[in-house]
Amino acid sequence: MDIGLLLPFIILIGAMLLMTRSAKKKQQQAMQMRDRMEPGTGIRTIGGMYALVKEVHSDTVLLEVAPGVHAVYAKNAVGAVLEADEYERIVNGEDHDADTPVVPDDASSLVSDGSAGKTDLSKTDSSADDAETRDAKRKGDTDSN
Repeated sequence: MDIGLLLPFIILIGAMLLMTRSAKKKQQQAMQMRDRMEPGTGIRTIGGMYALVKEVHSDTVLLEVAPGVHAVYAKNAVGAVLEADEYERIVNGEDHDADTPVVPDDASSLVSDGSAGKTDLSKTDSSADDAETRDAKRKGDTDSN
């Protein structure tokens, strides 16, 4: 057999072995991370919810998602185990430095005074006259037909 024919197959098999090895390594790291959970640890679920661990069982974990509100989740649903200070910073908010700009929740603080961004929607006399003129033209157009 020609080695040129076997070379693509050898490269393909080698790439597949490397990919499966990488996936297994990531899976083992995730299992080790989930094994670090203990009561009182802050976690983030794969859905993005932050909670405190209350109880750890073989396949499930009891989480306190809000004060007095408990829920049972599968261990596989835990996306990250957080350090205590990081969990507190995320859940309770962080202090902003004076140099860091704060993004407003709405655009009301972007205008200098409250009336600057408002549009006057009331009708004026000239707009009423224009409407009467248009109505008269329409009536005239239908009368001539």
